[in-house]
Amino acid sequence: MKTSFEVLIGLRYLRARRRNGFISFISLISIVGICLGVAALIIVLSVMNGFQKEIRGRILGVASHVEISSYDGRLSNWPAIASIAAKQPHVKETAPFVSAQGLMSYGGNVRGVMVRGVDPTQENRVVEIGHDMVAGKLSGLKPGGFGILLGVELARQLGVNVGDKVTLITPQGNITPAGMMPRLKQFTVVGVFKVDMYEYDATLAMIDLHDAQVLFRMGDKVSGVRLKLDDAMQAPLVKEQVASQLPQDTLTTDWTDTNANYFRAVQVEKRMMFIILTLIVAVATFNLVSTLVMVVTDKQADIAILRTLGASPASIMKIFVIQGSVAGVAGTLAGVGFGLLIASNLNVIVPVIEKIVGTKLIPSQVYLIDYLPSDIQSGDVTAITLISLVLALLATLYPSWRAARTQPAEALRYE
Repeated sequence: MKTSFEVLIGLRYLRARRRNGFISFISLISIVGICLGVAALIIVLSVMNGFQKEIRGRILGVASHVEISSYDGRLSNWPAIASIAAKQPHVKETAPFVSAQGLMSYGGNVRGVMVRGVDPTQENRVVEIGHDMVAGKLSGLKPGGFGILLGVELARQLGVNVGDKVTLITPQGNITPAGMMPRLKQFTVVGVFKVDMYEYDATLAMIDLHDAQVLFRMGDKVSGVRLKLDDAMQAPLVKEQVASQLPQDTLTTDWTDTNANYFRAVQVEKRMMFIILTLIVAVATFNLVSTLVMVVTDKQADIAILRTLGASPASIMKIFVIQGSVAGVAGTLAGVGFGLLIASNLNVIVPVIEKIVGTKLIPSQVYLIDYLPSDIQSGDVTAITLISLVLALLATLYPSWRAARTQPAEALRYE
């Protein structure tokens, strides 16, 4: 296959010579800059995608896809409401719950807790806590048994183990001759769960639904009904369908409502990081401008000779577009490969770095999870690659146009 002379000359100019070694060094720096910029963009976006996916999965492992409650926190006639919801498309399971806050005490340690009363059989079908038990089982909760399940961090902070008795202090007080006194109830720890999400592991306590109704004086009412869907992404649609068939005094929410601020913040951060790191790639690609300008200045005599031999301005321009484009493609492909390599091995790289520096880089108290997740999405990689290639191509236009305007007589006057 015959190769045009523009391609041959453009590729030849990429190789170092004794008299233009500095220019070749600058060209190498431009390629490395593009490589690092592209790699950084892929790694950061993969981490943010992974973080969003991991947190979403863990939230949905504990929180409900759709939740039906009342404005006063006491939902009556909930079996009929659960029956209506169960008939909707995408709804797989329903489960009643009681939710309240309290204080938990053991051996002088006191912690604020979110108490959730559940039916163990139905709850195990709605969330995955039953599969995340460190000790005991979700089925250990029995009506009238006053057993309790604690998050692993909450159990650690209180210093309790399975079989220990903890005291739960509820906000509903008892009126006595001495005034209002808080209600105290002893519970036996029958299990410890770990969902690997600090917010729940450190604050959530689960008791039997009947015990919760008695403790919080709710009678046969519940706080709400939780729904599990076959596709969590359909939650907003299912919410609208369910809400249209329920009484107006009920409140229907989905997981995107209860965690809207968090996911919106992550999305904004992802966009801003994309813009900032794209600017880094742009700076690296525009280094090609200075490199090609220096090459054009250095090759004035060569350009003039080519023009006198019959090369058109378009051919001259093509030579330098090829030179810059090859550098841009090389840097982009190297960056994509390097970025994918790092992003796909973060679970190995980060622990090594933590061991070297002797500290935890991702504390779960701050970031909700204690490791750096990664989710490489082909759409992001494709967009990054195309943006880098387009920027590299644009960076070659001005120097190439300047080379095409070279006048042979002026260039050879002092040769």
